[in-house]
Amino acid sequence: MKRVRFAPSPTGSLHVGNALSAVANRAFGDWMLLRIDDTDPERNVPGGEDAILADLAWLGVEWDEGPVRQSERSARYTEAGRELGDRFDGITLLREDGSATYHLASVVDDVDFGITHVIRGNDHRPNEQLHRRLTQALGATPPEFIHHGLILGEDGRKLSKRTPGATVASLREQGIPAAAVRRYLEELGLPKHDVHYDLPRIRRLAIEAIAEMPDAELAEAAEAPVGLVPVLRGARDLNEARELARQVLEPEPVQLPAEARPTLERFKELREGASNGLDHDAARELVRELKAVGGDLKTLRLALTGRDRGPELAALLEALPKDEALRRADAAL
Repeated sequence: MKRVRFAPSPTGSLHVGNALSAVANRAFGDWMLLRIDDTDPERNVPGGEDAILADLAWLGVEWDEGPVRQSERSARYTEAGRELGDRFDGITLLREDGSATYHLASVVDDVDFGITHVIRGNDHRPNEQLHRRLTQALGATPPEFIHHGLILGEDGRKLSKRTPGATVASLREQGIPAAAVRRYLEELGLPKHDVHYDLPRIRRLAIEAIAEMPDAELAEAAEAPVGLVPVLRGARDLNEARELARQVLEPEPVQLPAEARPTLERFKELREGASNGLDHDAARELVRELKAVGGDLKTLRLALTGRDRGPELAALLEALPKDEALRRADAAL
């Protein structure tokens, strides 16, 4: 059985590079420990652990044991540190206040929880030999170490958490569906070399993810009734889907000039003559017929939403109940 661990520090929302490690560990391991590396109080952020748990839940990454907090295992580290001495190979294991350093805490936990494979970023590669020797000094067999490439910014440097889209929380705030982020990280897999962050790729995956969402799930994500799904399908992200829903549910009041009347009268005739619920083909046909008799589609959009831009007109007609569409046309006149 492959036993792995994901061990973030509680420094706030996950960096996409850390999220890559989380997804890679979950895909590789049969059993996964979630460990919170919180032995360095200066790096810990209030609410940082909660943010990580929320990010993992959003991404659909589950673990089998944990969260185990290193801050709650100090007695075990002290015991191991005394066994090895305060220093090992010239590296400090226990600080002056008795707390364990990263190297000691990390190795002791890997031994105690029977971790067989350590999957982490290339930035940890320099620690491998020390961690092997520490494990052996504790009388255990070292795990297999697998290091993957890092996600870098466009400039080839480490991707800063302040860069738009560099944290899981910022992607969520941009309306990117979780499925799109997960798919991007799964596509990267375990890259041998560093990769440049491809936010445009995530945005393309977001469009695909929205197109594939079941109706009820999309409606819930956009905070809209299921009846508005035809309008939501064209959105590029969930923020845009919420905005499209708002345009339909909260039309701006509008007073159209007299020259709008022929278009709206003809629309009312066509809509009266069509079935109560329009499917997409019937809605597109109605738009074509209106255009064929000289109807002004921009006028119709203004009448139905009070805006000159928005969802595809056929999708709008599909989503609006017949009586509501007629009521809005009348109100605009």
